[in-house]
Amino acid sequence: MAGFFARLKEGLSKTRGNMTGKIDELARNIRQIDDDFFEELTDILLLGDVGVAATEHIIAALRQQVRDSRVKDPEQAKAMLQSIIIQEMDIPRPSLKWPMVMLVVGVNGVGKTTTVGKLAMRFKEVGRSVMLAAADTYRAAADDQLQVWAERAGVPLIRQQMGADPAAVVFDAVQSAKSRNTDLLIVDTAGRLHNKKNLMDELGKIRRVIDREYPQASMRCMLVLDATTGQNGLNQAKLFKEVVDIDGIILTKLDGTAKGGIAIAIRRELNVPVWYIGVGEGIDDLQPFNPKEFSEALF
Repeated sequence: MAGFFARLKEGLSKTRGNMTGKIDELARNIRQIDDDFFEELTDILLLGDVGVAATEHIIAALRQQVRDSRVKDPEQAKAMLQSIIIQEMDIPRPSLKWPMVMLVVGVNGVGKTTTVGKLAMRFKEVGRSVMLAAADTYRAAADDQLQVWAERAGVPLIRQQMGADPAAVVFDAVQSAKSRNTDLLIVDTAGRLHNKKNLMDELGKIRRVIDREYPQASMRCMLVLDATTGQNGLNQAKLFKEVVDIDGIILTKLDGTAKGGIAIAIRRELNVPVWYIGVGEGIDDLQPFNPKEFSEALF
């Protein structure tokens, strides 16, 4: 895990330069904690894509703590800020119940299919039986890409010809998962968001198939977001949340952005926990999200 923390720290280097580096500079250069200090800190958080709602909440909490503790030292205020961010990110996640169907959603280009493959590898490594379903039947080569990951993970893949009804693929996959007593069925879905009604109809149909055919399975709907898209990613998340119940966020490409604060914005505005984060292309670069490690790597 130390290896991942080192990669996380390196992956968040752009965000540190953009956000926490400026906070360090502010703490060093300011002489007293006053309204100017809080105004500058607000600007830094907003520029780091922490978002308006999360920034307002964090600054209000910090003002209160500084006032209650009568803190004068900006370095102490910075330590308080880090602690507030840890608390902000630490939402309890429900325990996993087997068998499970994990529906993976997100727009094209966020690394959704790759994430499905990495999740399959992770759960297989801890001894769970896993099956994949290629329900993204519209994007050329989506199922071929998933086939490569299924072979790498050594797990079965249920697929049909391109253009097939995604709900039909899921129906087949559910029957197969039940007959093999599979612990986890991961469903890769299409990433179209230009027509919300089509997306809603499609995801709704898939959910109905799972609920009807596999009532004993627990459901998790995971939304994959590309951290490099910043506030645009947050807008995508809001749209998906209107369409389907989101249980958790998987944040990819954190190593490619100076906007790592988006993780904090997502948590505050959607009240949905970040379950996994990705800081690279390697199989081990997708790891469970740990608020304390995230905050330590950020600062």
